[in-house]
Amino acid sequence: MLKNKEDIVKLIQSDEKMMEIIRAASTLNLPDWWICAGFVRSKIWDILHGFKEKTQTPDVDVIYFDHINIDENVEKDLENKLISIMPQIPWSVKNQARMHIINNLPPYTSSEDAISKFPETATALGVRLEKGNLVLTAPCGIEDVINLELKPTPFFIETKELAATYEERILRKNWKAIWHKIKVNHIVNN
Repeated sequence: MLKNKEDIVKLIQSDEKMMEIIRAASTLNLPDWWICAGFVRSKIWDILHGFKEKTQTPDVDVIYFDHINIDENVEKDLENKLISIMPQIPWSVKNQARMHIINNLPPYTSSEDAISKFPETATALGVRLEKGNLVLTAPCGIEDVINLELKPTPFFIETKELAATYEERILRKNWKAIWHKIKVNHIVNN
């Protein structure tokens, strides 16, 4: 059913609500922006599980990269702009040029670099509009998400602390309770 990035792009393009959300985010004209994580992953897993109703995500993650202005208040202003366009959406806007500080990691070089360092490969996905066309980024590939596999990104197996964070997220998020077909891969000897 879903074999490649083009299939995922078509899937999202066929979802008018998702496209409305993506178009709303594009109006901010942010540098190096993406809507990422659960927004994309949940759609894929819902389809692969045959769900008729879309799974509700706790937020819609809009990320961007602006190393010039890393003031957190700017992010809140951007969220408020999006809320004024689509108030029913739980927007979350984060500048990845400052998130390494929050996450206690080395600085990211771009939004795609930040996405590649998300905890799970199936969540390391983003979409945006480029010249009116929907584009998908998947720095860790799409194989895991379309094969319903939950695995750590290469970055999250580099240290015991990161591995512990991955394992903690698996427990806290409890994705298997929603998407019963997923296979959760644990980090051994963390």
